[in-house]
Amino acid sequence: MNVFIGWALDRAERETLLDLFPARYANPVADHVTLAFRPARPKLPSATAGEIVGEADDGRGVQAMVVRIGGTTDRPDGSTYHITWSLADGRRAKESNDVIRDCGWRAFDAPIPISLEPRLFKP
Repeated sequence: MNVFIGWALDRAERETLLDLFPARYANPVADHVTLAFRPARPKLPSATAGEIVGEADDGRGVQAMVVRIGGTTDRPDGSTYHITWSLADGRRAKESNDVIRDCGWRAFDAPIPISLEPRLFKP
């Protein structure tokens, strides 16, 4: 089963964040931060807060916000904590990992605190 664990964005906070960082592409996502995809033993994370610290955008349809949780942007699997922010038609959320890795990301001058809800996702 394709389950994953991570954090959901607070729904009310999501709307405020989308006003602060408008979606550049037709399909706003701004839903969650992944900790692990298909974990062997799904255990919810304990963190309940993070910070948006930067942005990645390939200019072709993938916009993502880089997130710092527990003092790091590094996920245990070697990728980067992020929120897929918006997508153009035909693009997929999992492409955010590639965009961050291949294009890098731009740090913001000041981090934006966010609330995070630990969750098991079953797409």
